[in-house]
Parts: sequence; C-alpha cells; structure tokens
Amino acid sequence: MSKTSVLIISAEASSVLYAQRILELWKKNGTVVDAYGVGSNEMEKLGFRRIGRSEDMAVMGMVEVLKHYKDIKKVFYEVLAEVDRNPPKVAILLDYPGFNLRLAKELKKRNIPVVYYIAPQVWAWKQKRVHQIKAYCDKVLLLFPFEIEFFKTHQVPFEFVGHPLLDEMKPEWTDEKWIMSERRRCGIQDNEIVLGIMPGSRHGELQQMFHMLLEVARRLSNKVSNLKILILCAPSFEKEELMPYLDNFKVNFIMMKTEPFKMIAMTDMILGSSGTATLMVGLVEKPMVTMYKMKWLSGVLAKYMVKGIKFFNLCNMILNEEVSPERFQEKATIDELERLVFELISNPEVYAAQKRKLAEIRTRLGERGVTERVVRILNSYIESK
Repeated sequence: MSKTSVLIISAEASSVLYAQRILELWKKNGTVVDAYGVGSNEMEKLGFRRIGRSEDMAVMGMVEVLKHYKDIKKVFYEVLAEVDRNPPKVAILLDYPGFNLRLAKELKKRNIPVVYYIAPQVWAWKQKRVHQIKAYCDKVLLLFPFEIEFFKTHQVPFEFVGHPLLDEMKPEWTDEKWIMSERRRCGIQDNEIVLGIMPGSRHGELQQMFHMLLEVARRLSNKVSNLKILILCAPSFEKEELMPYLDNFKVNFIMMKTEPFKMIAMTDMILGSSGTATLMVGLVEKPMVTMYKMKWLSGVLAKYMVKGIKFFNLCNMILNEEVSPERFQEKATIDELERLVFELISNPEVYAAQKRKLAEIRTRLGERGVTERVVRILNSYIESK
C-alpha cells in the first residue's frame, strides 16, 4: 500500500521544532506518511525527505533575503516539482510567509488543501497578506489569543490551538531545587548570579548583535564580582560557530548547548535578541532584557512596514505591556542594555515585579496538548477520500 504524501515547509528554527513534534506524534500513533519539503536534520532522521534545508533558508532581514533569493527560489521550484510528481493530501506551512504564501497560491491551483500553522504576523505588518491567506489557505491554526479577533474580523477560517511550547514545559524547569542541583553539576557556585546570553538562532543575528551582548556581559562582570556568564547556543548552531566571536572575550564563561528550556531555567536572568526564545524565557519566569538590531536599510524598512503593534518581545505582546525592557535599532545601545540588566541585578524589587508578571503568560496561552490538536486537524485531511 502506498504511503499518504504530506508536504511540510518549516524553515525557521522555532517552526522546525513544531514540525518535528508532528512527525514524532504520527510515528508514535502509527500513522504512516511520506512527508517531504523543507525541514531540519532532526526531521530527516524521522523519515522526512528534505528538498530544502531549514538551516540554509532561515535568513534575517529584507536585504539578507535578497542576497539569498536565488537559492530560495531554486528550492521553491524543486518543492513544486515534487508536488506535481507526488501530490500531497495536505500541505502544512509554518511561518516563513514570503515563501509560503507564494507556495500556497500554487497549491491552491492544484486543489491541494493548505493548513497554515504559525500564521504570518499580519496583525503587525503587511496586513494585505490576510487577503492572500483567506484566498489560498483552507485553515489557519492560531497560537496566540490576541490573533483571534483579527482573523475573525477578516473572515479567515481559523482554529485556536494554543502555543506548542506549552507541550515542551517540564515541572523541574521552575523547581529551585532542581535548578540549583543542575547549576552545581556545571560548576556554578550557589552564590553566583547567572546571566544568560542568547545571541539568536540565525547567522545574521550573530553578526549584528552577539558582539554587543558580549560587551554588555564584560562590563557587568567588572561591576558584579559574583556574576557568571552562561552563553546559550541555539539548536541551529554548533558551539564551534560561536567561538570566533569569543576570541577577545576575556571573561570566565560557560557555553552550553542542550534543550533550550533547560538552559534558560539554569539562569537568573536573560539578555538576548528577540524571537520565539523570549517566550521560552517568559514561560520559565526568568526576567529579561531583549534587543533587536538589523542592518540599517532592513531596520528602516521594518519601521516603515510594521504597523499597529507596540512591542516586539512576544511576552510583552501577550501581556500587552512592557513587562520586560526591549530596545530596537538605535535605542539598543551597549550603555542602555548595561543599565537595564544592572537594574535587574541590583534592584530586587524590579527583578521580582517582572518575574510576577511573567508568571501570567502560561495561563493566557491555552492548554497543553497543542500538537495533538494540530495532528487531529491534519488527520482529517489525510483520512478524507
């Protein structure tokens, strides 16, 4: 009996994890599919046929996308060629709207059902894309409660499934005894304050921001004698890729690459670039300071195109207030970031207030079992005649 074909496009570091969880659940449930498209090495280990490599396609900023346009275009047409050879029962598109909405249009012409999981942030920028989503997608699966009203207003078929990071949470990550035990195992003293540095999951983010984060960490280490620097290596990188940035970093540090939630849980606070990882930080209730810095032209274009949102840190968006300080482009200076992190270190009231507010996030994101809900929806297409 031939396998049912399924197309999956997951090009971003965060969406790759969610796609991987779908494949794992299908395997666990005995659902046999021929899944192909764009994904990660971990997905390939689960039998996924990779046409495009997620690690090559996750580029940052409009200018950088243009530089990689030829390679991305090549993958686009290779995916379409495989769709024509081996039509899928359903296509699951995750994030990556520039690529995925063009692909959805082509899939619609071929009468292939499209489920968009991790919807484009049309409520923030490029709102006209909502008309493309409505025209080409059979269903949009929403992660955040604040998205519901927007998609309802535009009459887009949707289902609120909640955020898949809820399924990744483990009780020990907020358990102080477990945290202290893990710290000791890594050689961290009980009296040390642990500052986690999150440089991002894309090469462009490393190039634009890592040197700034390290300089802030260096200055703070000179101010705070019991500060321990923990550098968190994203799943999309090997430790060796971060080492060249650390050649002149004359501070005692630990670099770690393991389960992202586990790394974050071992810190007292985080300084990092903004992205999905900030939601992980919020879920384990670690106070943070976030920044984002693009190349000049990308930053100018982003400011022009982003409309109607007050924050870029996901935790602040969910709570609808600047609970965690965030700084963008020219406001993200080394001096300002140093001031904000030092305030967290030196002022227990500021630290405790942010921690209390972050504790509200978990209850606002729905219930666990997100991947099960997503797979149930996908199976309704797979099992249809």
